[in-house]
Amino acid sequence: MKKLIIPSLIIIFLLVMTVLVVLYGKGYRFGLSNGAPALSGTGLLVTTSNPDGAQVFVNGHLTTATDNTINLAPGNYDVKIYKEGYFPWEKQLVVKKEVVTKADALLLPTAPKLESITNTGISNPVIDPSLTKLAFNVASQSAVKNGIYVLDMSSRPILTFQASSNQIADDTSFPFSKATLSWSPDGSQILASISGQSMFLLAANGMNSNPTDVTETLSATTALWNKQKTDKQKAQNEALPKTLRSIVSNDFNILQWSEDETKILYEASNNATLPPIITPALIGTDSTPEERTLSKGAVYVYDIKEDKNFKILDKLPEGTPSPIMFFPDSTHLVYVHNGKIDMMEYDAQNQTTVYAGPFVNDYVFPWPDGTKLVILTNLGNPNILPNLYTISLK
Repeated sequence: MKKLIIPSLIIIFLLVMTVLVVLYGKGYRFGLSNGAPALSGTGLLVTTSNPDGAQVFVNGHLTTATDNTINLAPGNYDVKIYKEGYFPWEKQLVVKKEVVTKADALLLPTAPKLESITNTGISNPVIDPSLTKLAFNVASQSAVKNGIYVLDMSSRPILTFQASSNQIADDTSFPFSKATLSWSPDGSQILASISGQSMFLLAANGMNSNPTDVTETLSATTALWNKQKTDKQKAQNEALPKTLRSIVSNDFNILQWSEDETKILYEASNNATLPPIITPALIGTDSTPEERTLSKGAVYVYDIKEDKNFKILDKLPEGTPSPIMFFPDSTHLVYVHNGKIDMMEYDAQNQTTVYAGPFVNDYVFPWPDGTKLVILTNLGNPNILPNLYTISLK
């Protein structure tokens, strides 16, 4: 009889321990309720930060450090993540039973470092569709050194940023230093327009000793580029859920897709209501209140994976390029306004001014690896030509 009882007890013990481990993993904890032992459900708060090693305050109390997980009773919590030398990250988060809630903070430095990329004076920088290359004009040097340059921001310069720009056309035959530049959809070519009368097609990856004059065949080049843009837009639209495609076509004026193509930054082209696309709604998603009633002219971010829609701006300023763009991490936005450069999360939370010094308004570009921003500035000195500078975010 004892031989049967002992194995049975062991099996029961193992089953009980397995159930307890599963419950523990789901966030259940033993505690006291009205003075008696009780098993209560909790939620998990996962805290991370870049850089790591930051303090985590929950409802004003220093609770843990980042890169850690804590159990909290279901409810609303004010979470603050702070590291000395960086702006604090703050957000109200909803913790639910058996659900993992994430607090992932990009901490921005309070004293960012500026570093020059160019030193000859440049004008009219234009970024390519992949957001990795900048083309610009140089007009302050000799005819051989003047012309069009391309900075590949995805490459790592061996010495300094000043040596990382490549000249692709000079002024020995044509005044390329005064040309208006536009990129091909695939980023392999640049169309240089000189005084709106002569058009040249330039390869973006090397010196163009004999530039191709496409003045008389411009319509064919334009038609090809338009087809490439249309094909890409069609492919992106066809990748959307069927119930979303018509809404995007009718009510979204798309300003930009995020780098990972999971989010859409757009201006509402109509007053409309965005219906639920994913039903039932996913759990563990961004708990920031969303806005599904669209106002014509307002700017929003739609998260395709979570079916969440967040209002960013009431309207775009008239007559200027869009002042808002995705950061390369696909979870933050860069917002240029009122002589300042702000960054915020894609749900419009944690808007932070990272730079308020002098710069030319229309020329702000994120660095592809997300470590810095590029600006055009003369640092407030009207006696010198503006140059490209980086603002370090790490």
